[in-house]
Amino acid sequence: MASLNLSGVHKSYGSTAALAPTDFDVPHGEFVTLLGPSGCGKTTLLRIVAGIASASGGEIRLGGRRIDTLPPEQRDVAMVFQTYALFPHMSVRKNLGFGLRMKKIAPAEQARRIAHAVAICKLDGLLDRMPRQLSGGQQQRVALARAIVMQPALLLFDEPLSNLDAKLRESLREELVALHRRVGTTSLYVTHDQAEAMAMSDRILVMNAGRIVESGTPLALYRRPVDAFTAQFLGHTHLLRLPLTGRGKDCRVTLPWGASAAIDELADGAYSVDGAGSALVSLRPEGLSVVPDADGAGEVTAASFTGAQVNYTVRIADLSLRVTVTAGDGTRLLPVGQRVNVTVGERLHALKSTGQDPGHEGRA
Repeated sequence: MASLNLSGVHKSYGSTAALAPTDFDVPHGEFVTLLGPSGCGKTTLLRIVAGIASASGGEIRLGGRRIDTLPPEQRDVAMVFQTYALFPHMSVRKNLGFGLRMKKIAPAEQARRIAHAVAICKLDGLLDRMPRQLSGGQQQRVALARAIVMQPALLLFDEPLSNLDAKLRESLREELVALHRRVGTTSLYVTHDQAEAMAMSDRILVMNAGRIVESGTPLALYRRPVDAFTAQFLGHTHLLRLPLTGRGKDCRVTLPWGASAAIDELADGAYSVDGAGSALVSLRPEGLSVVPDADGAGEVTAASFTGAQVNYTVRIADLSLRVTVTAGDGTRLLPVGQRVNVTVGERLHALKSTGQDPGHEGRA
C-alpha cells in the first residue's frame, strides 16, 4: 500500500481553469471519494493522477515517489472505467491476463494473481466467456478483477457503477466496499451520486467549480457541514438566514414562524453582525417534526408515504418546508389542509458565511 499526495495540482485549457490548485492526501489503504456535480473537475483530477491527462502544474507523489512526470504505465496505478473497457475479442481469462503479459509477469505468478482476483470478485465459471456473454454486473466485476491482478499501489474508479440499474448498483456498491476491505489498496473514487459516496467512503472530498470545497467523513459532512454548497449537495435541506439572540453557548435563532431553536456555538465567520446578528442554518427534513394544532402556523399541502417514512410539505407564510417523519405501525397520515406546528428536534448548526448567501431553498 502507498499514500497519495497532491500539491498544487491544477489544469487550464488556455484561459479557462478546469481545476484550481489542489492539495490533498490519501493515506495508506483509505477509500476517498471525489464527489460533485458534472463539470466540477473531479474526473479531470482523476485522469491527471492516472496520467491520462497532463497537469498544468503541481506535483503528485505515490508512496513518496513523484509520479506526475512518469508515463501512465510506470505510475503503479490501475483504473476502473465507467464503460468497463474490456477487450471484446478476448475471453475473461485473457482480459485478466493481458496487463500481466505486457509486464512480462511469470506464468505461474499470472495464474496465482488471476485465481486470487477471480475468487474475491466472484467470477468462478466465467473465465472462458466473452464479454458479450456477460451481464453488466459481471462485466464490471471483470473490470475490477483486471485492475486488482496488477496489484497496484493505487486504485482509481471513474464512476464505475453509473451504467448499471439501481438494484444492481446498490448490490455492487456493497461488493466494492467489501472488496476494498479485503484487498486494502489505497483508492480514489469519482461519483456524482451522493448516496453512493455516503455509503462507500472513508472520506469524501466535495468539489465544485474546479475546487475542493470541503473534506470530511460522510457523517460529519452531512450532519455538520462547513460550507453551504456541501449542505445543499448532500441530501435535501433548507438553507435559511435567521436572526440570532444570545452569544456563545446560549446562542439561539428565531425561526420564520416565531419559535426559537438552540444553535451550536458559532465559529469565526459563521455569522454576520447586523444588529443582533444572524446565522445561516441548514434545516434537514428529518430534523423537523409536525404536531397537529388547529391554531398552528403551518398547513400541510402534500403528504406522501414511501414505506419507511412519510414526507410532508408544510407551508408557513411564504416558506414551503419538507418534513420527513419515520413511519411506524401506528402512523397515520395527516390530511392535506391540516394545520400544524413545526418543531426542531435537535440543536441547529451554522454554516460559514461566504459573503453571499445561497438562494433560500424552500421559499415559494
